[in-house]
Amino acid sequence: MKIKYFTDTDTALMEFSDHQVAQTKEINENIYIDLDADGNLVSMTIEHASSQANIAEIAYQQIENKAL
Repeated sequence: MKIKYFTDTDTALMEFSDHQVAQTKEINENIYIDLDADGNLVSMTIEHASSQANIAEIAYQQIENKAL
């Protein structure tokens, strides 16, 4: 997964795979998702990202299943 932030346009792009985009769906006027031919999520674009999401801090946390 890659996250890119374009300061000049205040746009965040989250890339989940490198599959070819077959369709783009508008979630609202600032959020778009790209899907591959099988309907799997490829990427998400957030316009006006500084007001739509907390992009000042990005965290990753992997949670292990300890119930094994």
